[in-house]
Amino acid sequence: MVVPPSRIEIVHTQPWRGRIVLRFASSAGGTRVSLQAELDRHGMEWLMRRRGHAVRHPATGNPRLGLLTSKSGPASLFAAATDSLASLAITEVNAEGGIGGRPVELIVGDDATDPAVGIAEAHRLVRLGCRTILVATTSATFFAVSDVLADADVLVVQTVMNEGGARGRLRVQLGERPADQLAQAAHPMMGAAGGRRWFLAGNDYCWPRSTHAVAKEILPQVGGRLVGERYVGLGTADYSPVIEAITRSGADVVLSTFVGADAAAFQRQAHELGLHERCLTLAPALDESTLARIGSPATAGVHTISGYLESLETERNFDLLARYREAFGRWAPPLSTLSESVYEGVHIWWCAVRRAGTEEPRAVADAMRGARYELPRGTVVLNKSNRVVQRLYLAEAVGTDLQAISPD
Repeated sequence: MVVPPSRIEIVHTQPWRGRIVLRFASSAGGTRVSLQAELDRHGMEWLMRRRGHAVRHPATGNPRLGLLTSKSGPASLFAAATDSLASLAITEVNAEGGIGGRPVELIVGDDATDPAVGIAEAHRLVRLGCRTILVATTSATFFAVSDVLADADVLVVQTVMNEGGARGRLRVQLGERPADQLAQAAHPMMGAAGGRRWFLAGNDYCWPRSTHAVAKEILPQVGGRLVGERYVGLGTADYSPVIEAITRSGADVVLSTFVGADAAAFQRQAHELGLHERCLTLAPALDESTLARIGSPATAGVHTISGYLESLETERNFDLLARYREAFGRWAPPLSTLSESVYEGVHIWWCAVRRAGTEEPRAVADAMRGARYELPRGTVVLNKSNRVVQRLYLAEAVGTDLQAISPD
């Protein structure tokens, strides 16, 4: 028997936007169920590319900015907000006149959290005329794309937190660095945990390994003691062996370098196995979207450190949140340092284009460096050495929100 509501609508946002409608109609013979699926042009193009079909993007004569992000795969949790914030930033750029009076077009690629797919998508963005590509993916994809485009006249900008290490005039890395995050977070984390034993656990690719290498240098210098380390591949389903190893080690703090869906799965399983009752967690890449996936009470004891929190009480952040909610609705996914950095990346690129008077990649890259930017997260300086100077916030998960911890 069908009871109200007799219609269910599911809104799908990643890796493509669409809507699935289920309708139920009762009759003497039972209940008839009909399903109607809708997707937009971008969704159709995404599906076609995934099946190996060529998708045409006719030249318009307008300048194009590329965005390579993870709309699918384990790192896709923050992709919906990333898409929306990039779109919002481009709208603001074009409201200011675009480039030479021509609107800037945003072309988005999905690396599926896979460097090989990221390479193919980066080549596609270049073929479509993108002279700058913003990369908001794992560092594994960033470095793969950076290498294959080494001979191309294309500026590649990594917007999200990263370990640094890119070389060349046409390579810019924004975002937080592990050394800065750990140097600020180590003492308060050990104080809150009431102990100095650290266990390092994360996904097996370059950013976690580099972060662990930094931790092995910094933590002993501030009195920390390393009691274990484990890596697992992206997309792992069972984290019980890692959690059991952490429990046996007697760790007081876990440095978690899992990302996206893997970070959520690890934290949920850690809660189920009682790990949160024994130690605290510092997860530098944890964001508000991941917290929403973890859910209360499995976020207990989880901390992060980043340059942006949705809860920041700055005038620029209040303005950004108001514009974001107005454009995408009150139920739009939360902002985080991983998605908000793309919004800022677009505006940093735009400021550099205006400063250079051209979108030529080398001129834009030079104009980006040695500059000061006033952004929703606060003042950000990109120095000549390709390092970002910004304020970092140690935050604790309270339910599915992040609240900054005031320094002692």
